[in-house]
Amino acid sequence: MVSSRKFYRRGPHRLDQHPVTFADVRREFGFRSIAIGRWVTQEERDRAAGLFYDALTDLMWILQGPPLLISLRQTLSFQYGIGGRPGVSAFYEPSTRNFSLAKNAGPGSIAHEWFHALDHYLADKTFSDAPRGMFASEAWLRDATPVPHPLNDCLYACFRCIMLDEETGKPSDLVRISNQFDKEKGCVYYGDPAELCARAFEAFVQDSSISNNFLVSGTKATKEAHMGLYPTGNHRQRINAAFREYFTCLGRALQANLNRSVHER
Repeated sequence: MVSSRKFYRRGPHRLDQHPVTFADVRREFGFRSIAIGRWVTQEERDRAAGLFYDALTDLMWILQGPPLLISLRQTLSFQYGIGGRPGVSAFYEPSTRNFSLAKNAGPGSIAHEWFHALDHYLADKTFSDAPRGMFASEAWLRDATPVPHPLNDCLYACFRCIMLDEETGKPSDLVRISNQFDKEKGCVYYGDPAELCARAFEAFVQDSSISNNFLVSGTKATKEAHMGLYPTGNHRQRINAAFREYFTCLGRALQANLNRSVHER
């Protein structure tokens, strides 16, 4: 239970030490809406609000962007303790641009689900003919028509680094292992480009100087990590560098736009 579990965090201290609410979370990051399940007790709600606030603040610092990056320019909603699915602790719903975390099993999944939301949000901004509902990572893999822009080039570099071998241009070991695992299990999940990229993003977040296992966990010491379903070694380092370059450039561009908007008022 969130109310009793202990979570590890090493990140920037909150200047205002007063307890925060989900209204504070929504106001700070600009979420379109936040909904809390009726089975979430007041005690769980109170603690979860602080945990979410700190996790999203940490993510903002890691990505070097303004608060509106987290809510994807106020287009993103999230639910806590609502809409659970059997065996699924967290999920992103493209049709409603909403990510949901289960009350008891969702912690540690925020980074993964947030990247799904970003991947979906960027599809029609980075590819001119991406079908509605498609994620940017899948559009890239399917050779959709790219929209020329330096920021988009940085994003394509991330996808290329994750999914292709640097020397041969063939599928990376991460892709190969994920597809083989799916084949053995008779499903298509780990090898899906959106899932590959979300797991790579998790690794990038977990490798940062900020640590928060309410935000992300499991990319290093879990069964999936030992099986090679997360990036490892030099490949992981190259992916981290590509993500760092992309989010540094994105953060600067977003901040410049905000500064211009302030000056134009």
